[in-house]
Amino acid sequence: MTIHTVNTTAFSGQRPGTSGLRKKVSEFQQSAYLENFVQSIFNTLGDCAGQTLVVGGDGRYFNRHAIQVILRMAAAHGFAKVLVGQGGILSTPALSCVVRKRGASGGIVLSASHNPGGPDGDFGIKYNIANGGPAPEKITDAIYGQTKVITEYRTSDAGELDLDVIGGARIEQMDVEVIDPVADYAALMGELFDFAAIKALFAGGFTMRFDGMHAVSGPYAHAILEGLLGAPTGTVINGTPLEDFGGHHPDPNPVNAAELVALMSVQDAPDFGAASDGDADRNMIVGRGIAVTPSDSLAIIAANAGVAPGYRGGIKGIARSMPTSTAPDRVAQALKVPCYETPTGWKYFGNLMDAGMVTLCGEESYGTGSSHIREKDGLWAVLFWLNLLAASGKPVATLVREHWARFGRNYYSRHDYEAVESVAAEELMTHLREQLPTLAGQVIDGYTVDLADDFVYKDPVDGSIASKQGVRIVMTDGSRIVFRLSGTGTEGATIRLYLERYERDVAMHDMPAQEALAGLAALADRLAGLHQRTGRDRPTVTT
Repeated sequence: MTIHTVNTTAFSGQRPGTSGLRKKVSEFQQSAYLENFVQSIFNTLGDCAGQTLVVGGDGRYFNRHAIQVILRMAAAHGFAKVLVGQGGILSTPALSCVVRKRGASGGIVLSASHNPGGPDGDFGIKYNIANGGPAPEKITDAIYGQTKVITEYRTSDAGELDLDVIGGARIEQMDVEVIDPVADYAALMGELFDFAAIKALFAGGFTMRFDGMHAVSGPYAHAILEGLLGAPTGTVINGTPLEDFGGHHPDPNPVNAAELVALMSVQDAPDFGAASDGDADRNMIVGRGIAVTPSDSLAIIAANAGVAPGYRGGIKGIARSMPTSTAPDRVAQALKVPCYETPTGWKYFGNLMDAGMVTLCGEESYGTGSSHIREKDGLWAVLFWLNLLAASGKPVATLVREHWARFGRNYYSRHDYEAVESVAAEELMTHLREQLPTLAGQVIDGYTVDLADDFVYKDPVDGSIASKQGVRIVMTDGSRIVFRLSGTGTEGATIRLYLERYERDVAMHDMPAQEALAGLAALADRLAGLHQRTGRDRPTVTT
């Protein structure tokens, strides 16, 4: 084996987004494209001698090849050890867990999360730091800077390693350990939740369906739900990870998990339903005849945190992304703990958790988690709900309605306009920003505008500033309209419109969400010229 220095040419457009670098597989398959980005990570890290790196992904197409490339390059950069999940598999939350438990210096996650997979689908790569969380902007900016000036990369000419057999190997002077991808994560879940109570729930005839969406959560759900907790075989459906996710879109929402929603809508439906996404960091919670919004799920978890052993000492605070509904804020107020509003992107929660300021975090895009790791965690949220169901003896619908009766209902929806021409999307946002100085105090369609701004976040820990994080239009009654451009797509731009209406009156809690939000949707269209500027008469996806 020999280490080689290979001349290369920089590629444009390798700026990491909110969740790393995501592009079409065909772009990553270009000669040296992946190598350039990995080299840029290592250049940013500096001296890697003696350090431990964790590598794994969601099993999508190109995952195995990318891991072999990373292993050879890590050996060429002096890493002492790399831990890699068996078969190249490590869910995003499990990788965060392993980084923290094993004292690694960081990890490389190979995933495009909820984006479609396969040869014509998407691929992604991101670097997680020693706390297990996504690299902050100062690091991702530095990586991007390196991608623009790179002229060479270093790699070993070692052959491919067998990733399917647990055990050790060596590349150059570097040890490679293929690990059980589930073990460390499952042990941590056992510390946080009352597995005995959940096991008794299943033993008593409780029924559940967990949709793994042919993504990476399947092996974890099989091992924990059907293995450790004794759920009947067949509880986990679509539980085998496939390189193309079975041709489906592995995004756990009522549109893409329609099979699960339909199953939970029939008269003899299971007691509980749940789903997770491509890399297992998102979740959807479904009861008989009711899909729980991510914002409500976070709020209900916060209000009932004490049912789980890992949280019986109370929570220190809650953090939510700005577009997420304000339902968790009301719980935080009742618990007399702070609730922080951050930009979209889990990395913004890391500082708050590291500083001991928050325990629970969530985003409207079906991401929920806690300070047990530094990523959102789909199966963790499912296990919390199972713990709550076991402790309360109540079905999902009852728990949700009791929560609304206590705190009020936040009607909430997200309208996605996907693959919009980038210039048109930017012009729409510019048009909105130009109106902001004049909106406050206006009465429009019966709503009085209380606040209109382009969200700016000042990190309370390190003082860093994140600007232009989304246009907020907040009404005096607490209703909100939020516009932002998403950084997770790979084609054009995705415009996300978030609508929220607060309703305290219990007698008004049974309206269909889109009916309750119709007035706000019309107002949003009027302010943004949404349909005219996008050429669309309806959203691509409504959740």
